[in-house]
Amino acid sequence: MQVSMTLNTQKEDFSYAYVYAVAATVGYSLQAATRRLDDSGIDATITVPGKMNSKRLPRFDAQIKSTSQDILQEKSIKYRLSTKNYDELRDIDPFVPQLLIVVLLPSNLNDWVFQTEESLCLKRCGYWLSLRGQPPVVNQTTITLEIPRQNIFSPDALKTIMERIAVGEPL
Repeated sequence: MQVSMTLNTQKEDFSYAYVYAVAATVGYSLQAATRRLDDSGIDATITVPGKMNSKRLPRFDAQIKSTSQDILQEKSIKYRLSTKNYDELRDIDPFVPQLLIVVLLPSNLNDWVFQTEESLCLKRCGYWLSLRGQPPVVNQTTITLEIPRQNIFSPDALKTIMERIAVGEPL
């Protein structure tokens, strides 16, 4: 059987599925961005439907990346991001907060999902990082970011991120 989707597209779709699953777990909405927003570095918007701490519809924009490279270090992951994407995410005062979410995948496609009648397990993990206010990069096409391994993009982390946004705390 021939697969018409490229491996990179499969990785992208899987990373969206991971983020969708986390957002759905806490009852938040995830809206994939249009092509025009994607061209501006926004892949999705995650929104709390209703109110949180008296704020209506707190939300953030996310750039979602994925990799099957071995980038795990003892206390961080080292992810290489294009300078274009870095610059889009480092704005000091965005109207809507922005985060980078990097989903790590097993190198073997057959290991991405494990399923039984009782469970569906998506393999590996996603991590988040705010680049707000970071310095510009000069004369480079990429920058290697260190994302703390404690920044797991989980349901609890997502709730905490939204609580911070709802009280106006910068990420």
